Amino acid sequence: MESKNLNYKVGSKVIMKKQHPCGENLWEITKLGADIKIKCLNCGRSLFMPRIEFNKKLKKIVE
Repeated sequence: MESKNLNYKVGSKVIMKKQHPCGENLWEITKLGADIKIKCLNCGRSLFMPRIEFNKKLKKIVE
């Protein structure tokens, strides 16, 4: 298991491994819990994903 530094919180900007269909791969975390809600910063679309799946798909925490 790879150890990433997972210090994210609500309001953090993250880059995911795959980009959104609108062409953007920068997202903002809007809700934390067992599921994480992220919002695309280009088109504004939001989606929920399980925390484990989010941690696998996370590429980089920007701020």
